[in-house]
Amino acid sequence: MTVLMFGWEFPPHITGGLGTACFGLTKSLFLRGMDIIFVVPKLFGDENTEVARVVGADNVAVKIDSIKQFSQSINSKYIEINSKLVPYQTDEEYFRLANSSTVSVEGNVDENKYFSFSAGYGKDLYSEVERYAIVASQIARDFEFDIIHCHDWLTYKSGIEAKKISRKPLVVHVHATEIDRSGYNNINSLVFEIEKKGMDEADKIVCVSQYTKDILVKYYHQDASKIAVVHNGIDKEPLATKHAKVKKTAKLVTFLGRITHQKGPEYFVDAAAKILAKDRDVHFVMVGSGDLYNKMVEKVAEQGLADRFHFTGFLNQADVNKILSATDVYVMPSVSEPFGISALEALENDVPIVISKQTGVGEVVNNALKANFWDTDSIADSIYALLNYKTLKNTMVKECRRDLEHLSWEAAASKLENLYNQLLS
Repeated sequence: MTVLMFGWEFPPHITGGLGTACFGLTKSLFLRGMDIIFVVPKLFGDENTEVARVVGADNVAVKIDSIKQFSQSINSKYIEINSKLVPYQTDEEYFRLANSSTVSVEGNVDENKYFSFSAGYGKDLYSEVERYAIVASQIARDFEFDIIHCHDWLTYKSGIEAKKISRKPLVVHVHATEIDRSGYNNINSLVFEIEKKGMDEADKIVCVSQYTKDILVKYYHQDASKIAVVHNGIDKEPLATKHAKVKKTAKLVTFLGRITHQKGPEYFVDAAAKILAKDRDVHFVMVGSGDLYNKMVEKVAEQGLADRFHFTGFLNQADVNKILSATDVYVMPSVSEPFGISALEALENDVPIVISKQTGVGEVVNNALKANFWDTDSIADSIYALLNYKTLKNTMVKECRRDLEHLSWEAAASKLENLYNQLLS
């Protein structure tokens, strides 16, 4: 079986859990005998190609005629071929132009066009999503495959186009939603519409938790029978090579993730203030970057916590492992977390975890300490207990690790294989 997968990142170029999940699933599907064609917007040249044929959209020649057909099929009349899209002031302005009444496509039908991609998450993101879909329609013509699998909203348009060309089944994999990222009252309607369109067009929806499935049914009005829950896994290999615990004099509590509304960084800071009111021999570290980074730095300063609080910015996996090796308690106070792979990484390093009740990972880690994200008193009490009661800490880690014994990428891949076979039967 050959699977055409569309993603946005692939090791070693990853920014978070999405890239980790894509690689874990791809590797395990490969080990089950599947041929994976994994498409990313841009190739850097050092991708791990042992488990998949990695294709860069920037290396695919697209016929001018195909571009014209694409623009007509989606009523997108503005596609600029001869230059990069201008840096529109807002997302809304881009979409207004993308659906304007003029066509800007030059060249003979036999000519080719290569699109450029930053493969990032910058201001040109929406136009890259559109260009990615154009390339996907060409890839669907150039490659032989049995099924299409798309990871997150950035690739849903690509999957839809590939399905139109190939008439092969489409699976969309929901790792997070706009409801998670922004909250229902503050959603980006453009992203929400792309997500819903992808789900509507899919033959099957895969999501990473029952928590996410409930969101898809409630807010995206999807049929529950169309949705399969496939929990993320963990890579057991790092157990043999994990860092030894470092010797230190102060206790360390860690937050790891994007510093955005979704991840609840402000609740971490508030809980830290409550801990430090009781015990000044504790240091807090916030690992990651995001739109709330500066606001959190200011919040820490305003509360007089600067001498006990550390901001690292974004760290690669090796440096994350070093931080976890020195951590006494890991905290994930997410407002809405479809899964939360970083919590599993902490447990793999024998670090006890405190997680919000609004997480998918809580479905598989039954013995973790949990609190509502807004309940900073409860979060602080849990952190304090784990820092000061060694027996509780050791018991919790042991029981949580037991919860994870049957959680693996291999198990996730097995569920996906069964799903693929059902769609192809």
